Amino acid sequence: MKLKKIGAPLAVLTAAALSLTACAGNEGTAPAPAPANTAGGGDTSAPAPASTLSGTLAGRGASSMSVAQQTWIAGFQTANADVTINYSPDGSGAGRESFTSGAVDFAGSDRAFKDDEMGAGKFGSCTAESNALNLPVYISPIAIIFNVEGVDKLQLDADTVAGIFAGKITNWNDPAIAATNSGVTFPDAPITAVHRSDDSGTTENFTDYLSQAAPSVWTEEADGEWPAAFGGESAQGTAGVVDAVTGGTNTIGYADASQAGDLGTVEVKSGDVFVGPTAEDAAKLVDNSPVVEGRGEHDYALELDRKAEGAYPIALVAYAMVCEDYKDDAKAELVKAYMEYMISDEGQKAAQAAAGNAPISADMQSKLKAAVDSIS
Repeated sequence: MKLKKIGAPLAVLTAAALSLTACAGNEGTAPAPAPANTAGGGDTSAPAPASTLSGTLAGRGASSMSVAQQTWIAGFQTANADVTINYSPDGSGAGRESFTSGAVDFAGSDRAFKDDEMGAGKFGSCTAESNALNLPVYISPIAIIFNVEGVDKLQLDADTVAGIFAGKITNWNDPAIAATNSGVTFPDAPITAVHRSDDSGTTENFTDYLSQAAPSVWTEEADGEWPAAFGGESAQGTAGVVDAVTGGTNTIGYADASQAGDLGTVEVKSGDVFVGPTAEDAAKLVDNSPVVEGRGEHDYALELDRKAEGAYPIALVAYAMVCEDYKDDAKAELVKAYMEYMISDEGQKAAQAAAGNAPISADMQSKLKAAVDSIS
C-alpha cells in the first residue's frame, strides 16, 4: 500500500497500571464551578454550563487501553451526568467485529482496519455511504516480559526473540541467549513462552516486529492470531498473559508495557544498542510513522517501521474506530463529544495521570480534532 509521512512526531504512551474492568462508573455530578474572581471587588465567575447530553454509548475492544478508557469514561461521565458509556476490553479482534456488525457504537483496536476491511456500507452503525475512521488515540510500547529464576536483566536480539517464540530455542541456557547476556547465569530449564489465545492487535504488532526484524527465523506473516505451528502456552487477553508469566516458572511473554507491573522487561537490540520499552525509545519509532494513503481525508491509520535504528521497535498504536456518518444522529452527537474529550489536553492528561502515558502531540491532536469535527 502507498504511504505518506506525518509531519510531526507522535507522543508515545507508557503505563504502569493493570485493570480489565469493562465499564467506569457514572459519577453523576457536574464539574465544580470556577473559583470566584475577587479582583475588582466582585465575584464575576459563573458555574460551568450544565451538560445537555444524554444517552448511552457502547464500546468494545483492546484490553491494552482499558485503563485509559476507564479514565476517559469517568471524566466524561462526571461532566455529563446523563450519559453512560460502557467499554468492554475483550480484545481488538472482538472490538473490530462488534463495530463491523453494528453491535457497538465505537471500537478500540491495537491496529487499524486493513484496506480490505474498509469501505462504505460495511459497518452496521454507519450509513450506507459511510466508511469508518481510524483515530490513533493511545500509543504504547509492547514489553517482552519475563520471570526467570535468578535473572533480573535480559537482553535479546531479534533472531533470538523470534527463535524463542517460534519454539526453536527451548532452554534458558541456550548459547544464543548467553551471547547477548555476558556474566548472567541462566538456569538449565525449559522456556515457557506465553502468547495471546485471542485475536489481538498486540499479537499483530509483536509478530509484525518479528517478521520485519527476524524474517529468516520468523517465517510467518504478521497476524493477530498466533500461528499454530509455533505452539507455546496461550492465555486470554493482556491480563491473562501477565498472570501466566507472573504465576509460572521461567516464563516469557509479551504485553502492553502499561501492564507489565513488576515483571522483568527485555531490552531488544536495535542497530548496535539495546533499548527497553520506554516512552523515549518508542517515540523514535513513531516520530516519522507513515500514514496509509488511499484512505479518507480524516483517516489516520499508521504503518510502523520496525527497523528504525536505535528505536524501541515493538510498539502498538491503539485506535478509536468510529463512523464518518452515523445512522442515529443522537449517537453521532455523543460519539463526537466523547472523542473530543478523549483527544483533548484534559483527557490526555487524565489518562497520563492514571496510566503513566505521554499525551499525543499537538500536531496530531489538531488533526484528530478536525477528524472528530467531521463526524456526522
